[in-house]
Amino acid sequence: QVQLVESGGGLVQPGGSLRLSCAASGITFSRYDMGWYRQAPGKQRELVAAITNGGSTNYADSVKGRFAISRDNAKNTLYLQMNSAKPEDTAVYYCKLSLVGGFPYVYWGQGTQVTVSS
Repeated sequence: QVQLVESGGGLVQPGGSLRLSCAASGITFSRYDMGWYRQAPGKQRELVAAITNGGSTNYADSVKGRFAISRDNAKNTLYLQMNSAKPEDTAVYYCKLSLVGGFPYVYWGQGTQVTVSS
């Protein structure tokens, strides 16, 4: 059974930092491309950052230079380091895993709330 458990969300002041984690079980972690998405109230879910199974990354323009996505295949964990947080980063953050090759399995985490406010 596949399980994704997100953690690390919370309240942070503008300019502060948070690190989100997405721990996976029940899959061969290294075979998946991964991404972090976010959804603010009244808005569509959007891609924040992505990392391929080979380690290539890409970022939304709004977070370039502030956020960093990484993965630890030995720990089956995906990370999002959020620095220089802004109020507009406030949203529920979700991790997404997509199997590379074969059947297009896609898995989503349950979401973790990030609130940037003073």
